[in-house]
Amino acid sequence: MPRQPFEIAGKHIGPGSFETVHLPVSILPDHTPVTLSVQVHHGKRAGPVMFISAAVHGDEVIGVEIVRRLLRAPQLKSLRGTLLVVPVVNSFGFLNRSRYLPDRRDLNRCFPGHPSGSLGSRLAHIFLNEVVSRCDVGIDLHSAAIHRTNLPQIRVSPGDAGTRDMATVFGAPVVLTSPLRDGSLRAEAAERGTPVLLYEAGEGLRFDEMAVRAGVAGILRVMRSMSMLAAKGIAKAKAKPYVCTSSTWLRAPAGGLLRTFRAEGETVVAGDVLATISDPFGGLETDLVAPSPGILIGRAILPLVNEGDAVFHLAALSPSVAEDTVEDLASQLETDPLFDEDEII
Repeated sequence: MPRQPFEIAGKHIGPGSFETVHLPVSILPDHTPVTLSVQVHHGKRAGPVMFISAAVHGDEVIGVEIVRRLLRAPQLKSLRGTLLVVPVVNSFGFLNRSRYLPDRRDLNRCFPGHPSGSLGSRLAHIFLNEVVSRCDVGIDLHSAAIHRTNLPQIRVSPGDAGTRDMATVFGAPVVLTSPLRDGSLRAEAAERGTPVLLYEAGEGLRFDEMAVRAGVAGILRVMRSMSMLAAKGIAKAKAKPYVCTSSTWLRAPAGGLLRTFRAEGETVVAGDVLATISDPFGGLETDLVAPSPGILIGRAILPLVNEGDAVFHLAALSPSVAEDTVEDLASQLETDPLFDEDEII
């Protein structure tokens, strides 16, 4: 029996084809329409339905680049199942280079949303019901906020063995157990039976080459593990990620000029000096010291801090295992690039 077309918003996408569908969201004050654009790839053969989303926070542009490269991957020509790709969920924030919606709401606290609620609530309702609820699984792409950067990492829910297995396949150096938050896409999708991996990497409003490549490679690996793609051309991760069950932000003990001595991905032991904060005259210096061993999975990049600002994100793990994992990831991305340089530009 031939495979049926995939239906979304009144469109019918036939097997072995793809189409971009524009879901109406709102109209700007100058009467410019705003849509939620979804590219649907409907494979010739049956299989799972997956969504990939980016820019739920409008300034987290690294996910948009990951999606762009993913859609150029030749492996998609032999897709089994259906892939729904949303490069920009929060168009309002994306155009304004802002994390938030015009009313300063965080879209990732607006789920499940409502068709007659706030702008964020309406957008969340459309995305959840037209895209997420149609899928068996999803991968949501994020980065750190502006002026911070994250080591490539996967966030999973406590006690969720399914997402833990997918996170291991993804191959990021760190898998961090992170509780579900009320109003988040991940929490609402889980409530409806759609597990979602959350990929965090890089910096707001910036591209990071290693983080982008790790994201594309990880998505392809997950799709391969679900038999959505053939194994050819998709390398397995060289090392298993280290699973962290706890993390903490280390905050500036004083305000001043920040000089950091460690970077994301480095392992530390208790007592290591991670940074020094000085006053502009250089007469007073205060060290920021690691309180326990672990791996740095995020850090601030601005050299100016106020007392209490988050400077380093420290996750607890065995340093030797973590260091090998990070080095293996960097080695794999350097020796086995996914795309030629002319395809990246």
